[in-house]
Amino acid sequence: MAADLRPEVVLLDFWVSPFGQRCRIALAEKGVPYEYREEDLLNKGDLLLRSNPVHKKIPVLLHAGRPVCESLAIVQYVDEAWPDAAPPLLPRDDDPYARAQARFWADYIDKKIYDCQTRLWKLKGDAQEQAKKDLIEVLETLEAELAGKPYFGGDNFGFVDVALVPFTSWFPTYEKLGGFSVEKCCPKIVAWAKLCRERESVAMALTDPDKVYEFVQFLQSKFGVKQ
Repeated sequence: MAADLRPEVVLLDFWVSPFGQRCRIALAEKGVPYEYREEDLLNKGDLLLRSNPVHKKIPVLLHAGRPVCESLAIVQYVDEAWPDAAPPLLPRDDDPYARAQARFWADYIDKKIYDCQTRLWKLKGDAQEQAKKDLIEVLETLEAELAGKPYFGGDNFGFVDVALVPFTSWFPTYEKLGGFSVEKCCPKIVAWAKLCRERESVAMALTDPDKVYEFVQFLQSKFGVKQ
């Protein structure tokens, strides 16, 4: 009988997606080999549609053929499926409060950052100005949570860092669209971002900020947003 040559782990993703980048970072942190498959989001493949029939979105992690959907669920799955591969991304089970806090802040990032950045590039005038104010408020809230710690979880790079750091490639785009400086508003967040980018897992996953801005310009053109 011929050997099964299908890869054990496959990631369905899109190059600029901060959500997919979370998964790439988690897999790299755990040292898990995987096959990356770029998806055409304008012409979604059958495997993506079968694997995520509810939302029909990337990222999707396939592990031994079984799909895991939604980026934070994937990051947690990777952390738990390979528990001994590297230090945990989520606090250990014996610290349920710390685990709950990490999940809370990751959920906060999910609900706030993407919404603000979408409104920032999609809207103009007063609505865009409000999106900028909302985004700065979110970043200031996260900076207060970071406080004097090197990472959100303390001394170790972890779940909340993985959740937020892909969005840091979008900071220059925020600044160009909103006419403000992230560093002036939130210097500790910018310092944290620089520290995170020293990790190979992060450096290899994050999109070049210039490419992010080009992608946003493409989206603005596609949706008829006047420059």
